[in-house]
Amino acid sequence: MFQGDAHAVFVSSFPGQGVVNEAFFLALPKVELHCHLLGTIQRGTLTDWVRREGLAVGADEIEAFYTRGDKPVGVLKVLRLLEQQLLRSPDDLHRMTVEYLAAASAHNIRHAEFFWNPTGTARDAGIGYREGLQAILRGMADAELDHGISSLLIPAIDREAGARAALEMVEWVTAFPHEKVAGIGLDYRETEHPPELFAPAYALARAAGLKTTAHAGEFGCPWQHVQTALDLLQVDRLDHGYTLLQNPALARRVADSGIIVTVVPTNSYYLRTLPPERWAAEHPIRFMPAAGVRVHPNTDDPTLHLVNGTQAWQKMHTDFGFDAQAIGQFMHHGIDGAWVGADTRRRWHLEFEAERQAALALCTNTLPPATPA
Repeated sequence: MFQGDAHAVFVSSFPGQGVVNEAFFLALPKVELHCHLLGTIQRGTLTDWVRREGLAVGADEIEAFYTRGDKPVGVLKVLRLLEQQLLRSPDDLHRMTVEYLAAASAHNIRHAEFFWNPTGTARDAGIGYREGLQAILRGMADAELDHGISSLLIPAIDREAGARAALEMVEWVTAFPHEKVAGIGLDYRETEHPPELFAPAYALARAAGLKTTAHAGEFGCPWQHVQTALDLLQVDRLDHGYTLLQNPALARRVADSGIIVTVVPTNSYYLRTLPPERWAAEHPIRFMPAAGVRVHPNTDDPTLHLVNGTQAWQKMHTDFGFDAQAIGQFMHHGIDGAWVGADTRRRWHLEFEAERQAALALCTNTLPPATPA
């Protein structure tokens, strides 16, 4: 597990700094550490595939997929539709990869580490791990050539498929190693599938030298899931983690460890469970940095959440009240959490900070540099 230094605590205010505008968040250089490939499906691409497969999915239903109200249609429904009825060839995975990375690059995301669930792709779409991997890697290379965005792939365990399928997925990953596959993740519905079920798969991944992360503390699941991810799965990074605030001792431990927690400002659970008038004021993200937790905002399922890389970061400011200095710290947290080499990380800290300062000078009054934590 990553062990980092304690970092500065931020306050949710803007003393003497003004409100930075959208241009700043667009210009801000970013890394993305928490995005699901299937959750990047463009509306036009989904519509094309529905027609190609002759599915009885009407325009109203597609409209509902891309509508983000107080009670959004479950994202998982769309992801299962893709796996079970729409994905038909490795070329489909290539198309999604290129479209995602091109869109991310347009919002100044310089590096992306994104999830793909091979189990569903193999089981339901009939695309084997090796074939799917090669298609995605080809898309990553094409996007880097055309848009300059680097990327890493994170094969993710589908927790709903069970422990045996999880172990099988890690066996696939270790059988076909690639430098662009840096580690594994764990996602899909957490409520009935706690992290301890997947300890053998994580042990195998660690033994193979893979990095690890896991969704834990999402869907209002108990803080014990976060603790288990740290203790039993021994993750290098943590995804969501919101309920860790329910246990002050755990929050202190997470803060002291320096582990990066990838958060999602547009997380569906809190949109469904918090009243709209209290959503921003009571969302756990607002309180995590004050507890010393090193958070980093991400898009998660950008097209289905109706959010892009600029908007996800801007919401940290407009909805949760973090000032431009805190935003700079979050930027550096992302670099620290990226699964890249130390030399690359040091270079990004310097380059990103210089660009942040330049953007800030154009969009609001100048602030002192954000010291990497």
